Amino acid sequence: MLDQALAQIPDAHRHGSDVLIRCDSAGASHAFLRHIRGLRGQGVRTFFSVGVAITEPIRTAITACVDWISALDADRELRDGAEIAELTHLVDLSAYPQGTRMIVRRERPHPGAQLSVFDTVEGMRHQVFITDSPRPTCSLQLLELRHRAHARVEDRIRTGKDSGFGRFPSRQFAINAAWLELALVGIDLLAWTRVLLLDSTHALAEPKKLRYRLLHVAARIVRTARRVYLRIAQTWPWANELATAYARAGAPACLRHNPPRPAES
Repeated sequence: MLDQALAQIPDAHRHGSDVLIRCDSAGASHAFLRHIRGLRGQGVRTFFSVGVAITEPIRTAITACVDWISALDADRELRDGAEIAELTHLVDLSAYPQGTRMIVRRERPHPGAQLSVFDTVEGMRHQVFITDSPRPTCSLQLLELRHRAHARVEDRIRTGKDSGFGRFPSRQFAINAAWLELALVGIDLLAWTRVLLLDSTHALAEPKKLRYRLLHVAARIVRTARRVYLRIAQTWPWANELATAYARAGAPACLRHNPPRPAES
């Protein structure tokens, strides 16, 4: 799957830029990390940032660690109640690719957080990841912030359940496979719509909100006098946002609002 994902990157970027591969602890196998490192032999400068399960040696290292510094939030401001530290010098990383570093984050648990027995005893929630990004790349705080941004993948999966693959229609594998492909196409289209066509809150909106405000709106594309118009009620609260998105998608400059005509049978 990784090789297929990398194959979709244009050659100029795949072979001309550093490629960071992030995943959760499922990707912390030695074989997978060796494969990532081996891609450098094919001219792809790959680096990894991978979550790690907290084992007994890691718990011992966390307990012994004293060099904690404040973590950053998404705006690169100090995050209240969260700290990070490097554990590389406190654990045995010889089985991992050369240059691997281990970083831990601890923070006060939010209500409803799932805590291990170790977290309960320490009173903090801990998360650990490893990376082979070289030290001059960025600070320890930015490495941790960069890895934490991987959480948006989980968010895409969560919202994807509202876009088709939360329920499958059949007991036959082939039908469900086709359904899944169509659902993934829809998820991709929504993602690119937010990135390329929408602004402000709609650029971060979830599928349910986009469906109500933009996708399910009564509107028509009409052509007259060799010009194209988007007919949508001016009283719709998000008419401007929909018209702007349509224009950005490549509509002619003559786009304008028009009151909707009576429904036709």
